[in-house]
Amino acid sequence: MQNAYESLLKIGEELNSQHDINLLLERIMDYAIETLSAERGFILLKQNGKPENYEVVTARNMSRDSISAIRDHSSSIVNSVLRKGESVITLDAQKDRRFENADSVMIQQIKSVLCTPLRRDENLIGAIYMDTRVSEREFDNDSLAFLNAFAKQAAIAITNARLLGQLQSENIRLKKQVSLQQLFPEIIGQSKAIRQVLEMIRDVADTTASVLIEGESGTGKELVARALHQHSSRSENGFIPIFCGSLSESLLESELFGHKKGAFTGATEDKPGLFEEADHGTIFLDEVGDISPGLQTKLLRVLQEGEIKRVGETRIRNVDVRIISATNKDLHKEVRSGNFREDLYYRLNVINIKLPPLRDRREDIPLLASHFLKYYTDKNKKNIKGFSTEAIHYLQGHHWPGNIRELENAIERAVILCRQREIGGSLFNFDRQSAGVPVGQTLKEINKYAILQTIDMVNGNRTKAAKVLGVSRRWLYYQLKEWGLTNGN
Repeated sequence: MQNAYESLLKIGEELNSQHDINLLLERIMDYAIETLSAERGFILLKQNGKPENYEVVTARNMSRDSISAIRDHSSSIVNSVLRKGESVITLDAQKDRRFENADSVMIQQIKSVLCTPLRRDENLIGAIYMDTRVSEREFDNDSLAFLNAFAKQAAIAITNARLLGQLQSENIRLKKQVSLQQLFPEIIGQSKAIRQVLEMIRDVADTTASVLIEGESGTGKELVARALHQHSSRSENGFIPIFCGSLSESLLESELFGHKKGAFTGATEDKPGLFEEADHGTIFLDEVGDISPGLQTKLLRVLQEGEIKRVGETRIRNVDVRIISATNKDLHKEVRSGNFREDLYYRLNVINIKLPPLRDRREDIPLLASHFLKYYTDKNKKNIKGFSTEAIHYLQGHHWPGNIRELENAIERAVILCRQREIGGSLFNFDRQSAGVPVGQTLKEINKYAILQTIDMVNGNRTKAAKVLGVSRRWLYYQLKEWGLTNGN
């Protein structure tokens, strides 16, 4: 045995420097094999704290079948160590009566064996097994003394690395469980649909990937884009939004890329474009699906090469800009119809975030309504404490084709017109005939609509509503509870 003392010092250094459990186990195995001049070996560790659940975590020069044969038999050397918690050494395993029933010793022609438990305090956490076969090298008492000392150091290192790994995993888990509302207070909602959006924002915000946000008008696409920027490493630089749907091709090109003095009538001076202003920041292209084919080609060049040219110039300028885009169109359908470049679509759509319409997250409507109520009561210096049950039923029963923007407008109007301490349903001037049954929705959605409209019809009296619907009051209660509408009579 060589350099035993040095190996003990090395494992002590690993205790202080190596915190990755997998790398640590590999180093422990290497040190033990090298110092003892062993031919083969493996380490078992207890898994999930269960008494009999030991698994091989690393091995040298041994197949899976060889390891199984050595450890699985009830009379095997390894099981003896795990059962008694005591080290085993044998100079000639084939002549050792303790293991005369262990077929693996004979079949694998094992000659000299060392196996010692891994303990942390009084807890058995595993074992280290070493053997030689054709080698003339035999283990002796010095070998056992080294391996016992080595195992104590290794057990401490393994336990500490495992603990650190658990703490790191728990830290990651806790970070993920930090209220998404705390991370993104500007985005209101607790529904499953909106939580999935917030989780996606959290996961991709601090990356360089382009993001395409899809959703109907009024669902808050710019709000999501701003959240992506604010939670990225680019947050100290500019966030430049531009609505692409209302500008002519020439004006949009000048806005995005800038122009040279004299490039066209009215170009009285050199002007940098929004891509230059957003350098090292983020540009948000709202309604990107409306960009003309010519501008699509130039936008593709920005994405591929980070290069722009001002209108009227030949000079190429380099920019470092993250592009976030949004559309209320089905861009994939636009690609198939030839209206949008396929290569640009895939460049923009590295990460896709789909914003649900308000009708698919009705449980968030009371939260959004309360948020807008506070904002507009403060703005208009009015003292309104909340909404009536009837009003909430109106809000959750409406189809909201304009989504959150329409809801906000409705709350603002109600606040301005309200003369009471509470906003009632009569202040929401929805055309019930035009809203109608939400045709094109699922049966579940239509069922919910019918229930809420019936409750509205009987002025919120759930006993009467149950009679009209032909269901029990308890059934109706459970339906409302599922939708978060259990307050009231």
